[in-house]
Amino acid sequence: MRKSVIAFISIFFMSSLFAEDGSRLWLRYEAVEGATADVTVMGAKRGDPTVSIAVRELEAGWRGGHVDLWLNSRLKTGRDGYRITTGREGRTTVAAQRVTGLLYGVYHLLRLQETGADLTGLDVEESPAYDRRLLNHWDNMNGSIERGYAGRSLWRWSELPDTLSPRYEAYARANASIGINGTVLNNVNASPQILSAEYLAKVKALADIFRPYGLTVYLSVNFASPKTLGGLEDADPLNAGVVRWWKEKVKEIYALVPDFGGFLVKANSEGQSGPQDYGRTHADGANMLADALRPYGGIVMWRAFVYSPNSPDRARQAMEEFMPLDGQFRDNVIVQIKNGPVDFQPREPFSPLFGAMRETQEMIEFQITQEYLGFSNHLVYLAPLFSETLMSDTHVGGPGSTVARVTDGTLRPARVTAIAGVANTGDETNWCGHHFAQANWYAFGRLAWNHSLTPEQIAGEWLRMTFGADGRFVEPVKEMMLTSRETCVDYMMPLGLHHIFAFGHHYGPQPWGDMPGGRPDWMPWYYHNADSTGVGFDRSATGSNAAGQYAAPLDELYGDASRCPENLLLWFHRVSWDRRLRNGRTLWDNLCVRYDTGVQQVRDYQRLWDRMEPFVDAERFTHVQRRLRTQSRDAVWWKDACLLYFQTFSRQPIPYDIERPVHNLDELKAAGQNPAGNPEARRGR
Repeated sequence: MRKSVIAFISIFFMSSLFAEDGSRLWLRYEAVEGATADVTVMGAKRGDPTVSIAVRELEAGWRGGHVDLWLNSRLKTGRDGYRITTGREGRTTVAAQRVTGLLYGVYHLLRLQETGADLTGLDVEESPAYDRRLLNHWDNMNGSIERGYAGRSLWRWSELPDTLSPRYEAYARANASIGINGTVLNNVNASPQILSAEYLAKVKALADIFRPYGLTVYLSVNFASPKTLGGLEDADPLNAGVVRWWKEKVKEIYALVPDFGGFLVKANSEGQSGPQDYGRTHADGANMLADALRPYGGIVMWRAFVYSPNSPDRARQAMEEFMPLDGQFRDNVIVQIKNGPVDFQPREPFSPLFGAMRETQEMIEFQITQEYLGFSNHLVYLAPLFSETLMSDTHVGGPGSTVARVTDGTLRPARVTAIAGVANTGDETNWCGHHFAQANWYAFGRLAWNHSLTPEQIAGEWLRMTFGADGRFVEPVKEMMLTSRETCVDYMMPLGLHHIFAFGHHYGPQPWGDMPGGRPDWMPWYYHNADSTGVGFDRSATGSNAAGQYAAPLDELYGDASRCPENLLLWFHRVSWDRRLRNGRTLWDNLCVRYDTGVQQVRDYQRLWDRMEPFVDAERFTHVQRRLRTQSRDAVWWKDACLLYFQTFSRQPIPYDIERPVHNLDELKAAGQNPAGNPEARRGR
């Protein structure tokens, strides 16, 4: 370990030296002068790198007396699980099968202390819901981040492997504290160069830092690498030379990184190369890579995010391409599926692919970074979105077949289970751009470990650890967090509207957007289909029948406009402007009310946050206050743009109890992407 890293970690444990700039995330242990944890290590070497970290964490932050760390291979806690007990004499024991379990147990113990839990009589046993709990970094090798809104990449490729940023270890520590055990270092739109000898040496340097924290490295790979990097004539997965090239490349990787996790692959999607270029299937491509990785224990995560410009409904395509391949994938392949059938929208139904492939391992992919949720300008707590999807009942094995149970191995046996989140980290001081965006990183990790946790539980933990335990602060701010996702849906795309963002960067509304010659499924009109008779995408039996891809009884529920959940109505149905919804209002009036409700909610957040000033340090208070001002302006922008545009079709008045528009449509169209004149908005800074 380099001296710079040791110095950085030492400072991390001396909270008095830190300004409240968000750099400490939720790991703000307040040491008590003169109090030192007494730690005994049993069954493991105290000098083991992971055990040393566990001891150091306790010595820095534990205030509860003696702790035994007991490595016991006979425990039945699973590979990463642990048990925490407190004896009658007040002696606390953290026991686990593996040293990573000891570390996770220590972080759990410290979390209990920092959130004010009763530490007497502890008897806690936990193991994670998923084997692989990963962050997917969409980081490019030039330091930029696709869909990144918190500065540039954490990975300073030009400096590696000789210069190691102290943030690398801080990053690993933060992930270990919430149970994340894997990281995909590079963008799914991968450069073949990541597999060059030069860059693999850089990957090794990161892996060596991450390893003591139980954090395994994975790489996104470009399927065309044998051709573009290796100089072969093609990248056909059935070409013996291509197979040999991948086997040699995998051997080279494992010689450098013996615990390498495997590959993430985006293939035949959005112009990326893949096996279909050679008349082969996704299974052919995935299995070729899986065979190369198998001797070393590696896995292939093959993304199901595929869509063709010629399909009448983008939401159907993952099912159409992957269902015929069910049962054809190797057992070290896992199909990675976005939470919804289109693309990380503020609200989507869960993907019908979950559980439909009965003989194929599946994992869920969430987006932690807020590509479609106001970047790092908007306060949107995503645990409700994550939990909503995980708890959705697919009905593929009867009632209770939730997405969580389909993917965690409890409904059907699986050799490997996994969950992934597209990371929201960058090199800004507070890691995530918005202080409250840190809660989404935290929430993903906690739900990846235990998907039965509620968004309310997670928000309470995060607030107490990040800002403090005063109930006068925690309770009202927790309520703000819990309602913020629904608020965002209201001021952006209520009642099932989706993908009506500005083209390309996806910041702000542009329901009128069009690009001559562009793909229809990149255009807002493709999704809203507004005209004088109504609005919405018909996915019922009279339309694309995407509703029919769901298991019974969901197929009938979603396919019937009179029964469809109204928060998904315009996702599955094209509805007339004057149709009466369940509250007696017309569709048009409901749209107006929902947009206005979103605006008013953000203003309530502003008022609430201003009242929290006595409980928050000035630096973070001001940062969040400024972001809420931007969010409030953006909410009005969304409301005015969408209602004024859709009004040109509905030709109905905006109800008089709704706040009047402050823009006019021609000005909004002319201003395009940013009528507020805020040049930082598009970058999410």
